[in-house]
Amino acid sequence: MCVICFVKALVHVFKIYLTASYTYTFRGWPVAFRWDDVRAVGRSSSHRALTCAAAAAGVWLLRDETLGGDALGRPPRGARSQAQCLLQQLRELPGQLASYALAHSLGRWLVYPGSVSLMTRALLPLLQQGQERLVERYHGRRAKLVACDGNEIDTMFMDRRQHPGSHGHGLRLVICCEGNAGFYEMGCLSAPLEAGYSVLGWNHPGFGSSTGVPFPQHDANAMDVVVKYALHRLHFPPVHLVVYGWSVGGFTATWATMTYPELGALVLDATFDDLVPLALKVMPHSWKGLVVRTVREHFNLNVAEQLCCYPGPVLLLRRTQDDVVSTSGRLRPLSPGDVEGNRGNELLLRLLEHRYPVVMAREGRAVVTRWLRAGSLAQEAAFYARYRVDEDWCLALLRSYRARCEEELEGEEALGLHGPAFPWLVGQGLSSRRRRRLALFLARKHLKNVEATHFSPLEPEEFQLPWRL
Repeated sequence: MCVICFVKALVHVFKIYLTASYTYTFRGWPVAFRWDDVRAVGRSSSHRALTCAAAAAGVWLLRDETLGGDALGRPPRGARSQAQCLLQQLRELPGQLASYALAHSLGRWLVYPGSVSLMTRALLPLLQQGQERLVERYHGRRAKLVACDGNEIDTMFMDRRQHPGSHGHGLRLVICCEGNAGFYEMGCLSAPLEAGYSVLGWNHPGFGSSTGVPFPQHDANAMDVVVKYALHRLHFPPVHLVVYGWSVGGFTATWATMTYPELGALVLDATFDDLVPLALKVMPHSWKGLVVRTVREHFNLNVAEQLCCYPGPVLLLRRTQDDVVSTSGRLRPLSPGDVEGNRGNELLLRLLEHRYPVVMAREGRAVVTRWLRAGSLAQEAAFYARYRVDEDWCLALLRSYRARCEEELEGEEALGLHGPAFPWLVGQGLSSRRRRRLALFLARKHLKNVEATHFSPLEPEEFQLPWRL
């Protein structure tokens, strides 16, 4: 054997050894925390813990209405005879089988490419370097968590509470939810970490050393144990927890804040409102029916619906050069400044329409939609200045409305940890011009443009906490 061949063989064997070490060493680790290791700690445990009987089914998910059999044109289940139900099930069986086959093959690879073993092996050197960096430079603590479905979740925790910095960032814990090809070893946690926050990263089921497969139910089960670990083992107060979701990670991030509304804040970076429009963009048009059914039944990443269930502070980061979460073109490069098809636009509109329905009626929605078309920071600032928004007046109006609601709801459950529950009916009796200005003010407070592509690392100074009234 020649020397070159011997070296190549040695490198190949060494890579196989590293892969085995990286995976199997973690499998032998002791479990640091389980989903049922929950103890009541005052108000921080106001959420309901899963019982053993409910654990097999997993945590609760917000289901789409059309999945329950109440779609338009279909009679309620109770009104149909047994024979009609059986006939309907037989008719739907071929579609269900095709949907299942697509979801468990091509669908999962497209939605969660990071779970493909070949990708993990290709990225192995980078994953190991990233993990060594987190441990050596930031004193990261790796831990194995067990979710209610039995999946083992690989996590890394960087604690800054002993040295919180001049702004006290280290006292807050940022839980990072990676994208569909992201790993905590080399993912979105670098921005809050370098900004001085305490950080908890975790890998989706089937990613890296985490076990299982990354379907929405398993992802939510994993997120559940991660949040419980932060609250009950790391002992961070709920108000000091910030959930940060990038891309597909917006699903687990919004699920966490929907399920644990006492959490302090939510930051969504380069994410979308719903997966269906993005799936239809990359799949053949003739597959539309099958694609919609597969997404709704197996990958129902209903980010916007879950977002509207969270009453706390929210910040959306929209990347102006993002062609991944855009439906502007079909499989073609995105032209510079083309942000009209970015699904983050719909996410903002859904959020504002839920929270401030009076302000966002008619002219309010129209002016925010036009503002969202600004493809650069300069265009955005110019459009905002054209309407001469008086920010002091907007703040005074919102604070006055909140104070009035708090006075009326004093002692009632509707007055939550984040103030009066949404929706707010502020804006009644205002002129159209003032409603437009208030709508623009609220839009700018909830969405920030970042001039970057989808996969560009977020700069530390770009990571900010949401606006609080």
